Amino acid sequence: MADLLVEIPQNPVPEGTVTGSFETADGYRLRFARVPPRGETNKGTVVLLPGRNEYIEKYLETANDLAQRGYGSAILDWRGQGGSDRLLNDPDRGYIEDFRDYVRDLDRFFEFVILPDCRGPYHVLAHSTGVLIALLAAPHLTNRVRRMVLLAPLLGLPTTPRAALWVRRLADFLYAIGLGKLYMPGRRGRDKLPPFSSAALSSDPRRFARNRATVVQRPGLAINGPTVAWTRAMFQAIDRVTDPAFMAGIHIPLLFLAAGADRVVSRPAIENYAAQLRSASLLTIDGARHELLQEADLYREQALAAFFAFIDESGSSEPRI
Repeated sequence: MADLLVEIPQNPVPEGTVTGSFETADGYRLRFARVPPRGETNKGTVVLLPGRNEYIEKYLETANDLAQRGYGSAILDWRGQGGSDRLLNDPDRGYIEDFRDYVRDLDRFFEFVILPDCRGPYHVLAHSTGVLIALLAAPHLTNRVRRMVLLAPLLGLPTTPRAALWVRRLADFLYAIGLGKLYMPGRRGRDKLPPFSSAALSSDPRRFARNRATVVQRPGLAINGPTVAWTRAMFQAIDRVTDPAFMAGIHIPLLFLAAGADRVVSRPAIENYAAQLRSASLLTIDGARHELLQEADLYREQALAAFFAFIDESGSSEPRI
């Protein structure tokens, strides 16, 4: 039962969806879903990689959009969130020691779910923290994934460099004295069901209400703020993917989509990163907030149009596996 998706009238599960779980190399159970394409056309599979504190159900609408365009999709809940196993006794704490654990989980997802059961070619559609994980994995995905579309990437905090450095040093200090499992100061985020407001990550009250109703049905899908360890690991992961030697090993064509009104991640960091990659292009969706696929139609449709234009032009021959 734990693998089943929450279905509400505002968010139906697409026809033919298969859910299940697979085990990570270190013994955690991760929930996944596979959604087949509609009709007789099968253009391949889009691997959907959610952000921090997201869950499969938030992407059922997108999976349905992909299915109508002839693409199957495969989605997982990262370790420590959604319907997947937690790493701490307190299930509400966002915790990880090293983002490379996420990369290993993604490799396992390919090995046990995507390659056996999903038709290629494969593309990645990732959001926020999911983008940081996808970039970490990119050098190893060259012969598996044809193209990646990266939404509102977590490549820096939307603050001054001095303030970001202060946050990093605080996380390093607290971790060094054995407090890695504590929430970062001021980041507990006690209300997992906040009301819609100008601070919401989407400007669309309907989709916001839909996602809120899903968590009402199963509160365990949502978590609270990041811990000290998670924050420290995030900064380390950003260091890795922004290292010039690492960037030189990224050969998959990338499309970065930045949200013009993003208050969660740094737009300058996204712009700077995309400019340094020969294989990347960047599009900013003016006025959009952080959660582009949960946004109002005005913004969401621009993101989807850019996605389909980018991957449809890649052709139909399958990459080597």
